[in-house]
Amino acid sequence: MRRVLLVPLVGILAAACGNDSVNDIVVTELEPPASLTTTSLNGAIHLAWTDNSFANAPADLFLQYRVYSTGFDIDIDGGLCDQTWDQEGSTIAPEFLVGALTNGVPRCYGITAESLDGGESDFSPIWGDTPRPDARNVLIFAIQSGPTQSGFRFFQDVDGNGQVSALELGAVADGNRTDIDFWVDRDSNGDFFMVPERAGTELALYDPDPIADLTSINFAPVGGYGRNAIQALPQFGYVFQMDEGDGFPRFGAVRVTHVGADYMLFDWSYQTDPGNPELSVHGGAGIAGDESLVVPSR
Repeated sequence: MRRVLLVPLVGILAAACGNDSVNDIVVTELEPPASLTTTSLNGAIHLAWTDNSFANAPADLFLQYRVYSTGFDIDIDGGLCDQTWDQEGSTIAPEFLVGALTNGVPRCYGITAESLDGGESDFSPIWGDTPRPDARNVLIFAIQSGPTQSGFRFFQDVDGNGQVSALELGAVADGNRTDIDFWVDRDSNGDFFMVPERAGTELALYDPDPIADLTSINFAPVGGYGRNAIQALPQFGYVFQMDEGDGFPRFGAVRVTHVGADYMLFDWSYQTDPGNPELSVHGGAGIAGDESLVVPSR
């Protein structure tokens, strides 16, 4: 575990390459990775970062990257990382998959570069992310073709314990029910539309252009949601904002993969952490909107 200090964000963005001397032993300090990108997955987080630490290292002195994580309080304005960091692992590649995570629990991540002579760089930009459940190739019918399989609910707390279980997620249901998040309509031209249903559920088009994958949907939009039906088009992404009555919105994402004559296929994700808009990919220079972070000291 590493000790930490509360410092301005700009303090962790400076990259330098030099030497530290401890007890007359000189070690090489490599550049920290210049950027970090994270992808929210089901029970996992994928990390990727720029490989400048390796590319700019003195000849034959790069050893590996170290991956660290800690808890993340997303409810604080800008987010705040915990003070105790643990090493997740190490790798020579500029990417790492953190697995066996609990969905809906935010964590902060940071990367360092280690030299062959034992030096360790400052941290990369720090990023917070939250794993969330998802599913691929879900089949749902237009209500005109298969009414009992034309509705969908991202999550319903069936047992009332306030916890999310796999059996309470991603339910295809009767499109005539009033407690579903949306149902699928087909107009006279054969076009499919997703229709928000239960009170407090609203829908927004994520991007005016097709997206490559469900994981292309990153943060849920801040606004633009409505109760109107939106046409379901293959390769397009959509975000649902749902009200669970506790003052915190819930967010779900849909990417349509196929629309046929009677049914459509789609991928979905759902963020189980109340009020958390993280649905997939984000990254860059640091946690968005944050001016100070609890980050590891060297």
